Amino acid sequence: MIEVPSSTFMSAAPDWGWYIALYFFFGGLAGGCYFLAALIDLVGHPEDRPLARLGYYIAFPCVVISAMLLTLDLGQPLRFWHMLVESNTYRPMFKPWSPMSVGSWALLIFGFFSLLSFIGALVEDNRLDWPAGRSIRRPGALSRLIAVIGGLFGFYVAGYTGVLLAVTNRPIWSDTPLLGLLFVVSAASISAALMILLARKTISTAPGLESLHRIDAWVVALELLVLIALMITLGPVFRAWLNVWGLLLLLVIIIGMLVPLALYFRRGWLGDRNTQTAAALVLLGGFILRVVIIFSAQSV
Repeated sequence: MIEVPSSTFMSAAPDWGWYIALYFFFGGLAGGCYFLAALIDLVGHPEDRPLARLGYYIAFPCVVISAMLLTLDLGQPLRFWHMLVESNTYRPMFKPWSPMSVGSWALLIFGFFSLLSFIGALVEDNRLDWPAGRSIRRPGALSRLIAVIGGLFGFYVAGYTGVLLAVTNRPIWSDTPLLGLLFVVSAASISAALMILLARKTISTAPGLESLHRIDAWVVALELLVLIALMITLGPVFRAWLNVWGLLLLLVIIIGMLVPLALYFRRGWLGDRNTQTAAALVLLGGFILRVVIIFSAQSV
């Protein structure tokens, strides 16, 4: 155990395990991919539509996986509905002062809009023959409204996990105001990376993919700056990372940020595999980052 000069170090660890680590990862992918897809939907070119649909295809399954992981972590999965409904009165239960309650409702609402966009993408791709679903496919005022609302909730879901940690009475988590920002930026970087890995490169999608490459490069650079700022704001508590978790964090910086940045800006190093390798490393680094942040604070 490591002693740190924090006003919160006497608090008990929440005992969050791999379910929560994976929940944070898939939640970040869900919110980030949907938000990027919504941006493409609203301001992109018509030829970028395959990328937007890809974002919607990723977002909804990731929401489902996130909800399943969160439910399993409750210990008594059959009581998951207690997060949303009062067990005595069976009325909707919303506690605006509780990040857990707000997050549960945000995840539910975001799941609904990601489902609508998922169905719309299937109909647009002619993978689902459902006449009623044609009203929610692009283009149209309704599909744009769904993208705007879903994108806002996706942005919230991507960052709220960091905010949830920040209000938890634990060292590292409660000693910096930048966890929410770090999670938002990291969600954007891993989401863009996953879309790059899964996208089909054609003549029509090449310009959109190139834009996505540039976005991911700049977001990874921003993520590195935010992580450095976060470590500075920790002050003396940063010593809690002078162990194996600190080595893993250094690994995140090297293989999840610096190497991908080098690959993004030096396209000739690995030829055709340059951007794919960079995207895969960003994705790996984003997962390890969440593991380090979640487990390191509980070891203090």
